[in-house]
Amino acid sequence: MKLGKRAVILGGSMAGLSAAGAVAPYVDEVIILERDELPAEAQHRRGVPQSKHPHFLLNSGRRAINALFPGYEDDLIAAGGMPLTASMDTAYLEGPGWAPRKQGALTMVYGSRLLIERVLRDRVRALPGVVFREGVTVTGIETKDGRVVGVRFAGASGEERLEADLVVDALGRGSSVSDWLVAAGGAEPPVKTLDAKVTYVSRWYDIPDPKTRSASWWWQHMVLMPSQEKDDHPDEHDYLVNFFPIEGNRSIACFGSWGLPMPKTTEEFEASADRLRTPQFKAAMTASEPTSEVHLTRSTGNKWRRYDRLPKAPLGVVFVGDSICAFNPFYGQGMSSAAISARLLRERLDAASALDERFFADFLKRQAKEFQVPWGMAMARDRGYECATGTEVAPAWVRRILAAMTWPMFNLITGAAREDAVIDEHFARVFNMDESIVAMMLNPRVLFGFARYKLRAWFRRERIPYGFDGQAEPPGTNWTPGLAS
Repeated sequence: MKLGKRAVILGGSMAGLSAAGAVAPYVDEVIILERDELPAEAQHRRGVPQSKHPHFLLNSGRRAINALFPGYEDDLIAAGGMPLTASMDTAYLEGPGWAPRKQGALTMVYGSRLLIERVLRDRVRALPGVVFREGVTVTGIETKDGRVVGVRFAGASGEERLEADLVVDALGRGSSVSDWLVAAGGAEPPVKTLDAKVTYVSRWYDIPDPKTRSASWWWQHMVLMPSQEKDDHPDEHDYLVNFFPIEGNRSIACFGSWGLPMPKTTEEFEASADRLRTPQFKAAMTASEPTSEVHLTRSTGNKWRRYDRLPKAPLGVVFVGDSICAFNPFYGQGMSSAAISARLLRERLDAASALDERFFADFLKRQAKEFQVPWGMAMARDRGYECATGTEVAPAWVRRILAAMTWPMFNLITGAAREDAVIDEHFARVFNMDESIVAMMLNPRVLFGFARYKLRAWFRRERIPYGFDGQAEPPGTNWTPGLAS
């Protein structure tokens, strides 16, 4: 059923594209306003500077996009996306050393942000009634009787106005829509913030052809977890490090840290690689051909505009992506959360008989519930850092508890997941935002698995070895029970 004549989407990135797919069946026309000129191919553009860093489209996000655009995942793979199993295709350096290679429950489709967005943009362009207006800047909203009824934007021909039955704010972290609503007489939403001073740097590489690599380069993805040691060591040992595979036989070398200085030049980047926890990462870089400069990002704070807590929901406008809830990008939750919001928008539009006050309040309430899992995951990690600032900063005693518990709990989960398929499945669900960490930790079967694993570890009766020498090459043995070879 049609609910209006026109919807206007503010922003043509992943959140806006997903939202366009959500609203298109319910209006006669969808207009996407985008500041950049959108490339036909998978290319960087000014409005998405984070495209230069690794991106995860989690299983929950892929399912949401597939619900809006059936066949999207097939299109992504056909365009070069790589379906991989993390525990089989990743050389993973944890606390004691390299983790064992084995089959597991965590699967993902790897690819660059450029590819993920370009494939989705192609699908949106094919939708009937969808029009892109590129090279324009949104300058304000139009309201009437407390309801958003249109937008203003400026382009080459000057300022224009568009009437709209529904406006979707997908302008990202820097969206001014909240300020415009307040200026029009609306209430200012409470805002939750937490910035753990995360910085990350990336450089792109062409990697050797698989046919010419050594047998020890069996892996597609290499991950170095931060050190758990308390002794003196280089800052680089506290980095979270990825050699992240993308389409076209390329990888992105990425270093991230919480509150530490980071390399800014190619020379500093190379020097930092020499000081990482294993020489194997630098060896992979050296065997590859760099194709970019070093890209640095500091805009990584968590920010949740709680429109759902206003006495009255804003009318005529909904919010998706970072414009309402922005996460520390290092946890890979942003694109998937935006897609989940868009899928929810489609569901609520399908159930609605009118775009009335009840619709907007209901959507915000349900959307807030969806944010609880990714927000809780971000808070669980970022609240433990003394450098963190914002409304959600933990008291000192809470930080001490988090600091004392984080690594032992992480080691328990990853260790038990190696031995127990049920825990492995739950951990994959948590990683993919299909289950909260609290729900996992309260599951009786999971608790039993933890206890059984600890008992086995106490008597040194683990079924799968781990902690292989981190200075040596990642071992390629398949330790999957029944398939070890």
